Amino acid sequence: MDVIESISDAFRYASDALVGKWVRWIILIISSIIFPLIMGYTLRIMKGVTPAPEPEDYLGMFIDGIKMLIIGFVYMIIPCIIGFLIFFFSGGFGALTMLTMNVSNPEAYLGLLVGTLGISFLIFFIIAFIFSLFEIIGMVQFARTGSMGAAFGFSTILEKIGRIGWGSYIIALIILNIVFFIIYAVLSLIPIIGWLLTLILLPFLSIAGARFYSGLYDAGQ
Repeated sequence: MDVIESISDAFRYASDALVGKWVRWIILIISSIIFPLIMGYTLRIMKGVTPAPEPEDYLGMFIDGIKMLIIGFVYMIIPCIIGFLIFFFSGGFGALTMLTMNVSNPEAYLGLLVGTLGISFLIFFIIAFIFSLFEIIGMVQFARTGSMGAAFGFSTILEKIGRIGWGSYIIALIILNIVFFIIYAVLSLIPIIGWLLTLILLPFLSIAGARFYSGLYDAGQ
């Protein structure tokens, strides 16, 4: 798949959905604050509909958003447990305990704490990214079928990723995350109004991301 073209398509889709449709944009900004609502709306995007649907049935959107949060939470349980166990057994918990006891040489324990935190976070990040590969396709399957169980249909998810191509799939997600990271980083550097611009752009980026995931899913047909 052409990643750049897919990202361009996602941004065009988001632009068509919001630019000139200011009432919809304002509604989705408010939905971003009540974040299960924006998640429920992106679920409708992942159904593969064109053009973007109107935000309506807010209770249904909210419930769908809660379901997405539950799915995301389940997928992150194992990475969190592994990260915690690595931190605990590598001495991080002991270092934290000693620091709270005002030991005579806190620098050594602080160094151990920082090191174990860094290693634990790195391993958590790697494992979380691996699990997110399944979570994204699972979310689209949930959107397409309406079944939360489909979000955990690992055999179907593996088959779908295999059709997309593991390399293409991973590279596509990395590039999208880099693009989003750059956008958020630039916004964070803008003084005073940076947070406001981020809030305003959240619906745009949420729609673009959901459209991109939907396109990835369809690339595995």
